[in-house]
Amino acid sequence: MSGFVAALVPAAGRGERLGPGSPKALRDLAGAPILVHAVHALAASRQIDLIVIAAPDDEVESVRALMGQSDYACDVSVVAGGQTRQDSVARALFSVPADTEIVLVHDAARPLVPAEVIERVIAAVRAGHGAVVPGLAVVDTIKRVNEHGDVVDTIDRSTLRAIQTPQGFTREILVRAHAAADDLATDDAGLAERIGVTVHVVEGHEEAMKVTRPNDLVIAEAIIAKRRAMGGSS
Repeated sequence: MSGFVAALVPAAGRGERLGPGSPKALRDLAGAPILVHAVHALAASRQIDLIVIAAPDDEVESVRALMGQSDYACDVSVVAGGQTRQDSVARALFSVPADTEIVLVHDAARPLVPAEVIERVIAAVRAGHGAVVPGLAVVDTIKRVNEHGDVVDTIDRSTLRAIQTPQGFTREILVRAHAAADDLATDDAGLAERIGVTVHVVEGHEEAMKVTRPNDLVIAEAIIAKRRAMGGSS
């Protein structure tokens, strides 16, 4: 499999946990919106032909103008997102060309994903895995608690992975997964699991962190500063 690759970026969330202000994807990170960093990371992989951003419905034109300020190696389009992340992904998926073979779904809130993670995901889909996610081994002790806050069980963390994005799929599997969805899932791999698809995990990266809370911005800015000091880009 070596055909057309599209990346979908759901970016319509408000990001309440990040505090009041603009939609999360449009918050400033080291001098540019978080979304710009995320799109730059995807485009830098050089294996993606099209990026589709699902923007807040009242910010579509401003996001189009923002994207027009950069010269990416791939095409970038913007559609109106939905009320949920799942709705936004479905709307973006509907807009990709019918001959697309591989579809990535990447959270705008993970602006610093390294190119090697993107390439690992794409390579695994091309190798025959219909659904692929990057993940990191869990380093904390994980305990299951009941409704009273009492520990019920300590889970074997050796079998656990913290899942990141981009998540990769054949277009056919992702379309089927969304068509069959009758409830919300926390990620697209969860939808694929529901229709019986085996999801394959490849190695993720600590820098593919999710910006959710104010302290995450501080960490992300430190990563960018380190990259710039080493002569790279953000």
